[in-house]
Amino acid sequence: MNRGVDLNSDMGESFGAWSMGDDAAMLKIVTSANVACGFHAGDALVMAETATQAKANNVDIGAHPSFMDLWGFGRRQIRGDSPADIEKMIAYQIGALQGVAAMVGHRVTHVKAHGALSNM
Repeated sequence: MNRGVDLNSDMGESFGAWSMGDDAAMLKIVTSANVACGFHAGDALVMAETATQAKANNVDIGAHPSFMDLWGFGRRQIRGDSPADIEKMIAYQIGALQGVAAMVGHRVTHVKAHGALSNM
């Protein structure tokens, strides 16, 4: 859908008892959201809630995969993984969001790598 300028935001970065940002407020103003997929932040419950709220606000969602780096918030390049293994980890994260999105009646429209992964 062509809406003019795409106002995009990273979100869904809470997990467990830890809360990050005000996703509900952001989803009222953005047109697309990059949803953390559990490796740098986020979890299944947060992904589902973010996807549900995004759908209610007509906001596109995309997977926001990263290195498995909760302590460094995905900002550190994790060395030692082969490119083939990194590809599998990215596919795993995208698939997780696709599954959760389908469960709530939404769909994943894009992928945006996070942190150190996006700088490779």
